Amino acid sequence: MKQLIFIIVCSIFFNHGFSQEKEIKEVKNDTTELEEVIIVTRRKLSNNRQEKTLSSIDDYLEKSNNITMIKRGNYAWEPAINNMVSDRLVVTIDGMQIFGACTDKMDPITSYVDVSNLEKVTIGSGQSGTENGHCVGGGIDLKLPTSKFTDTGLKTSTDLGYETNGNFFATGIDIEYTGSKFYISVDGILRKSDNYDAGGNQEVLFSQFKKYNISLQSGYKFSETQHIDANIIYDRATDVGYPALPMDVSLAEALITSITHYYRPDEKSLKSLETKLYFNTITHIMDDSKRPDVPIRMDMPGWSDTYGFYSKADIVINNHHFTFNANGFYNRSLAEMTMFSNNPNEPDMFMITWPDIRTLYTGIFAKDDWHINNNKTLSTSLRLGHHTNKIEDRVGVESLQIFHPNISDRKNRLLMSLSSSYNIKKDTKNVSFGLGYGERAPSVSEGYGFYLFNSFDNYDYIGNPNLKNEKAIEASFGYTQSFGNLKLGLESSYFYIMDYIIGEIAPSISSMTIGANGVRVYEALDHASIFDVYLNGSYKFSDHFSTNTTIGYNLGRGSNGENLPLIRPFSYFAELNYTQHNFNAAIQLEGNGNQSHFSSFYGENETASYAVLNLNLGHVFYGNHGRTILKYGVENILDTNYSTFADWNNIPRQGRNFYINLSYLFP
Repeated sequence: MKQLIFIIVCSIFFNHGFSQEKEIKEVKNDTTELEEVIIVTRRKLSNNRQEKTLSSIDDYLEKSNNITMIKRGNYAWEPAINNMVSDRLVVTIDGMQIFGACTDKMDPITSYVDVSNLEKVTIGSGQSGTENGHCVGGGIDLKLPTSKFTDTGLKTSTDLGYETNGNFFATGIDIEYTGSKFYISVDGILRKSDNYDAGGNQEVLFSQFKKYNISLQSGYKFSETQHIDANIIYDRATDVGYPALPMDVSLAEALITSITHYYRPDEKSLKSLETKLYFNTITHIMDDSKRPDVPIRMDMPGWSDTYGFYSKADIVINNHHFTFNANGFYNRSLAEMTMFSNNPNEPDMFMITWPDIRTLYTGIFAKDDWHINNNKTLSTSLRLGHHTNKIEDRVGVESLQIFHPNISDRKNRLLMSLSSSYNIKKDTKNVSFGLGYGERAPSVSEGYGFYLFNSFDNYDYIGNPNLKNEKAIEASFGYTQSFGNLKLGLESSYFYIMDYIIGEIAPSISSMTIGANGVRVYEALDHASIFDVYLNGSYKFSDHFSTNTTIGYNLGRGSNGENLPLIRPFSYFAELNYTQHNFNAAIQLEGNGNQSHFSSFYGENETASYAVLNLNLGHVFYGNHGRTILKYGVENILDTNYSTFADWNNIPRQGRNFYINLSYLFP
């Protein structure tokens, strides 16, 4: 209790979080606390690191310093923030909670949207990411487009893309009508890829995929102060191969729906009130029917349904900008496995791997941005929540009681997160300090998973409903300084995580999966620590030439003396840009150093250093009936064969790849 009081008092005086300025904007115009905002646009000629018109959302996210994407194949990469995977994050779509239906993390939330659905992505490091839920590592919110009542009539646009590596093809179309009181927008996109080749023309088997996404957004304006929006997103992926895993996916399907009411009074302290009701449902089916040699064939379907709401208010009183968010959700997660015997005389085996877990959460978030003067801002936030898990399947309860005899079918938790930020912003420099405290509940797999096979360390995993809340204290520092055309920056964070949840070997339990090394049961280390630091620099040679660089270092250790898995090694990025009004070009060098602090205890091995060279170019052409944007280039120019620390089981990344993207916008 004394420690908690100390944290609360300290949080008043220190800042949380520091953001880089790289396609970054302030989330609220009158707030100097910055979050990283990635602008998702398919039709902008720019010289940032995002070079393709039809990049996937995974490509966009991978450009952030704080984010790494864990790859199990050529599709549906799992985001990690501050070297913490999705269990320790809160990932939402326009503030809506949505949970994957795969026990093997083949369907992160980011895989169920496309760039055609989104306007931007906000990334909050650590406790700055708790506006929509509790987390330890940070939050990602995939923002849908804002309401449009521009009275501009009908607009259409089309996109085409092709890449030589993997014979990748993408096409999309948007149709939009906007009036003064009503608007409607429909878009669709199709992506299809064969197996890609690693460096040296080495084919990576089972890396194909096919996906299409359709979305509809409409709105009606009742008055100048009130309007309503409705959104529907349907996403379907089929024949998705995962070369790093023993199984593929025959279907990953999501329906995401919401209705939102907006109220923005004129010249009042209440600046806006936004209330959303939503529902989403996911079906995910793993199978190995296309694998030539398997010890025993399996089907593993999973389902996830979520009902939820939130109500957000922005209030400005004198020098204080208050943000409030009351939200809640109800989720049902169910997964099962059927093993088909190769011997027709033996019966098939059926097992429930997520025993119909029902999660009910209600919480409230409050934040005060206090503008002390034109240069200084103190921001303090607090989130409180009540979290309940219930095992609906009686067989699931009895199965887990084999390993945890004293569990019941229900578990209640109270969760708290708080942080404070102090930012000093002047003409040529920006300094920030931070401290935060956060808690999270165990994920469905960590708490209730039953014999979930992890191919990374080759162990079966069993959940533990008795786990305590994972808790973290974090500190951060940021500094940027401009010297004319030269800009330098430093950002660093440190996380001290208590009751760190990770799988521990249970030698007395036999594995279920043929060939597995054994069984791990989710337990909690006394503590773990994660440290990262990044140096950023940019220089503008002239109106046309500029350069920017980033180098980073990360380290993670557990209280057992072992390195933590999936910690990024020394990394670097350098880019030289040339820009004119209707043309841009950039050459990029990116790479990692040797991963010397790998975690063999948790199934990780050493990955070698690498460096990759890319070239991208873009043109824009203006005509009487619209404009055309052409982007083209080559990735991995030297055809390097390499893997990174984030490539599951060391699957190699793409070799040389020529690409071309074409967009046509009708007026």
